[in-house]
Amino acid sequence: MKYWLLKSEPDEFGIDDLKTSPDQTTSWEGVRNYQARNFMRNEMSRGDRAFFYHSSCAVPGIAGIVQIATEAYPDPSQFDSRSKYYDASSSPDDPRWMLVDVRLERVFERLITLKKLRNYAADRLNGLPLLRRGNRLSVLPVSPAQWRFILTLERTN
Repeated sequence: MKYWLLKSEPDEFGIDDLKTSPDQTTSWEGVRNYQARNFMRNEMSRGDRAFFYHSSCAVPGIAGIVQIATEAYPDPSQFDSRSKYYDASSSPDDPRWMLVDVRLERVFERLITLKKLRNYAADRLNGLPLLRRGNRLSVLPVSPAQWRFILTLERTN
């Protein structure tokens, strides 16, 4: 099993939206970065777990946990000319963009804020891609040790 962090803007699609989705499952569509796509396509597997991270908001942070519900498959929005994720250079015969389905595992009682995570950047969370300056990827790997440590932060103020 691998661990991940998936970033979403809560104004666009937050963990509460996932909570009200059918079967608390949705497709993680619209990824348009090659490295993030490669993580989903080449490294993610059904059953992996991911932190659901709220970004680009007043208080960014980890809002809960999701499980990867499917292997990667072509993102249909890349073929829909009405979609904001449309990619005219992609074709069904050679799809450029992939997605996975995610299922809600649980919502945290309290957000684990980015500020709180940064408190441990020099030691326990050293190397966490989220904490690297300028990192804007929406799909990031998390090591098993980082995963376990972040879970301990859920229980602290």
